Amino acid sequence: QLQLVESGGGSVQPGGSLRLSCVASEGNLEYWAVGWFRQVPGKDREWVSCISRDGGITNYADSVKGRFTISKDNAENTVFLQMNSLKPEDTAVYYCAAAFDPLPGTSCPHGAKEFGEPYSWGQGAQVTVSS
Repeated sequence: QLQLVESGGGSVQPGGSLRLSCVASEGNLEYWAVGWFRQVPGKDREWVSCISRDGGITNYADSVKGRFTISKDNAENTVFLQMNSLKPEDTAVYYCAAAFDPLPGTSCPHGAKEFGEPYSWGQGAQVTVSS
């Protein structure tokens, strides 16, 4: 059983920063890659970033590269998404998801813009960027 809980969402002005957290309230993230996705009402869910089980591989969508940073703390069972230089178009509900990563890179391949088959999803965290 792996249950994920996001936190850290909120409202900020353009150019501001937020840090999202994804904690495994049940289970252990040590063998799992974690991805972040976002969704705007009426649109498909969009992949944002992912990190391999050991944190050695990190990938980003072009729309957030250079502004967002994903990190993983296996000791704390937590994945973070640091979001800087936020733009109004970053407004969305952000979800984290875990995919089994038997070898690092299985579910978050180096250089890829994709993520493995999610086993578990968080409930979502609203991020609003507006002046």
